[in-house]
Amino acid sequence: MTNTADEVKDMYARLGISEKVYRFGREILDSLEPRFAQIDKTAEYNQLKVLGAMQENKVSEACLLGTTGYGYNDLGRETLEAVYASVFHTEDALVRPQITCGTHALALALMSNLRPGDELLSPVGKPYDTLEEVIGIRPSKGSLAEYGVTYRQVDLLADGGFDYEGIQAAIHDKTRLVTIQRSKGYQTRPTLSVARIGELISFIKGIKPDIICMVDNCYGEFVECTEPSEAGADMVVGSLIKNPGGGLAPIGGYIAGKRTCVENAAYRLTSPGLGKEVGASLGILRDFYQGLFLAPTVTASALKGAVFAANIYEKLGFRVVPDSVETRHDIIQAVEFGTPEGVTAFCRGIQAAAPVDGFVTPEPWDMPGYDSPVIMAAGAFVSGSSIELSADGPMKPPYAVYFQGGLTFEHARFGIMKTLQNITDAGIVVL
Repeated sequence: MTNTADEVKDMYARLGISEKVYRFGREILDSLEPRFAQIDKTAEYNQLKVLGAMQENKVSEACLLGTTGYGYNDLGRETLEAVYASVFHTEDALVRPQITCGTHALALALMSNLRPGDELLSPVGKPYDTLEEVIGIRPSKGSLAEYGVTYRQVDLLADGGFDYEGIQAAIHDKTRLVTIQRSKGYQTRPTLSVARIGELISFIKGIKPDIICMVDNCYGEFVECTEPSEAGADMVVGSLIKNPGGGLAPIGGYIAGKRTCVENAAYRLTSPGLGKEVGASLGILRDFYQGLFLAPTVTASALKGAVFAANIYEKLGFRVVPDSVETRHDIIQAVEFGTPEGVTAFCRGIQAAAPVDGFVTPEPWDMPGYDSPVIMAAGAFVSGSSIELSADGPMKPPYAVYFQGGLTFEHARFGIMKTLQNITDAGIVVL
């Protein structure tokens, strides 16, 4: 059977997309070909970078096997960490399934490199919600605050710029570590480019050279041709069920950076005296390697989905961050609906487009680590994987939804079309 445009349109119709919604999306898509070509060029560069790192570190079939128990002499684990260090241009890396999520990776990096009496500084405003309890902004058992680590933040300026004067005033003798969140989190501020992060780090190091600069790199890996570790960051931290896992990693996180920082994290993850020497890989190294290999092209698919969503919803009159023409520095697309109904309808559209649990209806609920009910849509092969098609948002003003992921652009496109169908059926917009 010939795969004609009419046959594709008929398939969309079978999956619940009306003629009007399909045509609206098709017109937007046709205008994005030059933009998508640029995304493909970045993906090609990053694909070659990952391939080169694997060849340089002599990845072999033996590396794909796993270990159990203590995990001593795990060739695959040690080689994978060398590959990550090569990809991120760092001295060392810690890449482990024992790191359960991005928040855990960040907590590990912070708690292993801060000591009682030290101060943590965020020069880019409030961190992501789940870090509030790690830091102790919201009291929680085991927080940095309980261990005598203080916290200070300097908010971004109204235009999204850095408050350099405020940052300089905030740095003092006890300032030990600076945390820079690349992505926007549950805020509608701009995502930080690698270049801007580099400028900020250079400014901070000019004031106090021994400050550790850590970048929360979640959602940003492989979006640009360089990473924050190439712009002066002492540590970059992220989750393997986001960009670098390529949709295949079933769990895990990474910390890449200066050898001392990574060693500190390893001793905190396992035990003093053991560090990186233990930690069985349990037969999932093949997924880690192959996921990293696919990550540049999977990230490109997610980026295309974000650009498509921005153009769709901006044309409908909603505020979108980034806007339809801005350069991208992460895979997240925020859409401000202004009402809880808009957020809910969008998330239900994403859920209805899922290959797993596409038949369920997401509802807002009180999730651990958040200060308000949150609605999350993700019918993923890996639970909670936000490199797969997903959307979420806190049920509080400005009632913005945060869309990300898509292992293939074709799936991301369908998901966005499904959200548009949903909000159209709900009467929130009229095409």
